[in-house]
Amino acid sequence: MEKNYKETSLIKRSLKVYLFLIVLLTVFLSGVLIGAWKINQVSPAEVVDAIINKASSHSSLKNADFNIFWEAWDTIQKKYIGRPVDEKNLFYGAMSGLVASLQDPYSVFFDPDLTQVFNQEISGTFEGIGIEIGMKNNQLVVIAPLPNSPAEEIGLKAGDQIVKIDQVDTNTITIDTAVNLIRGKEGTTVSLLIVRDGESEPLSFSVTRRTIKVQSVTWDLLESNIAYLKISHFNEDTEKSFQKVINEIILKEPKGIILDLRNNPGGFLDVAIGITGAFVKNGQTVVIEDYGNGSQTEYKSEGGDNLSSYPVAVLVNNGSASASEIMAGALQDYQIATVVGEQTFGKGSVQELTEFSDGSSLKLSVAKWLTPAGRSINDAGIKPDIAVELSEDDYNNNRDPQLEKAIEIVTAASSAN
Repeated sequence: MEKNYKETSLIKRSLKVYLFLIVLLTVFLSGVLIGAWKINQVSPAEVVDAIINKASSHSSLKNADFNIFWEAWDTIQKKYIGRPVDEKNLFYGAMSGLVASLQDPYSVFFDPDLTQVFNQEISGTFEGIGIEIGMKNNQLVVIAPLPNSPAEEIGLKAGDQIVKIDQVDTNTITIDTAVNLIRGKEGTTVSLLIVRDGESEPLSFSVTRRTIKVQSVTWDLLESNIAYLKISHFNEDTEKSFQKVINEIILKEPKGIILDLRNNPGGFLDVAIGITGAFVKNGQTVVIEDYGNGSQTEYKSEGGDNLSSYPVAVLVNNGSASASEIMAGALQDYQIATVVGEQTFGKGSVQELTEFSDGSSLKLSVAKWLTPAGRSINDAGIKPDIAVELSEDDYNNNRDPQLEKAIEIVTAASSAN
C-alpha cells in the first residue's frame, strides 16, 4: 500500500538564530527532518536480494562487487571480538552507511525505533514536559511553558533559570545536551533546579513527562489593531487551527496582518500550500518541484484568498526553513507581503520516504523547491525585502525590532489604502 505525503522541515540547526532559538523538549526534536514522502512497504531482506540481483545483472553497477559486502559480513561474524553480533543491527548499520556515502545531510536511513519517533514528531505530538528553552545572558532559561503541559501545571514560569537537570550543572552543557537530558518517555520524570527572580533560594521541581500536543497556530490583536499571527510549524492539524484563527481575525476587522514565521522549521507541504491559499489567488502557483532533469511539478493554490485584502508583513529569520520559506517566497513573489527580518535558512530539497515492512525507512533527496518566480530556495534561502537583525542585546532586553518594523510597515500600508 502506498501513501503520498509532502513534508518539509529542518534537519540541522541554524547557524545564526542568535541565542533565542526555541527548543521544544521532545523525544526527537533536536533531529527534525525534511522531505517529501512516498511510503512503500518492502522488507529489508528483499532489499538485499534486489541489490545483489541488480548488481549481477545491471550493467550500470558493473563496478560494484557485492561479494565484498558478504565477505566483510562473514569476517565480522567469524572474527569480531564482540561476538555474537546482532545481525539486524549489522544490517541497519550497513544501510546507514550506504545512505551516508551520498554525503547528503537530508538523505537518511532510520531503523524502526527512529522511524516511529520521526512519525510522532511530524504529527505534532511529542513526549516531554512541554517547555521552550533558550540561552539568555549565557544562562539556560525557560522561554515559556506550553499551555496545559506538565511544565505549566507544576509551576515553571517564563524567565526561570535552569541551574541543574538531574544534578547536571547547566553552565557546562549546550542547549542540545539540555534537550537530551530533559526529554524522555511518557511517565518518566526529570528533576530541575530553578533560580527565579524574587525567590531567595533555588526551587526544585520533579516533572513527569507525558505526550504533548503542540499548538502550531496562535494569534493576538496588537494595540495598533494589527493581527499578529504566529505559525510555529506546519503539522497535520495546523491548517484546521489556521482556519479557525483566521475566522476570528476577520471578525475583529484588523487594519493588517503580521505573519510570524521566525524559527518555523517547516512541516507538511500540502499544509503550507493550503495556508498560503488564504493569501494567494486560487489557481496561482505556490511552489515548483524541480527534479533536475528538465521536468517540474507545479503546486497551485486551492484557497479562497480571504486574507488577500489586508496589508501583510512576514517575519523570517535564519530559523525559518522549508515550508515556511515556501510560504514566504510565494507571498514575496506575488508582492502580497513585505518580508522583514533576516535571510532564511535555505532548505529547499525534496525527500522521498520509503518505509519498509519491518518499520525501518529510507529518506532520499529527489528534487528541489523553487518559488513561483523560479528562485531556488535551497542554500540561498529567502532574502527579506527589509533586513532587520535581532541582536543578543535586543533579546536580553526584551526588544523586538523586527516586529516593530513590521508594525510600522503594516500601519503605513493601511493608512495609504
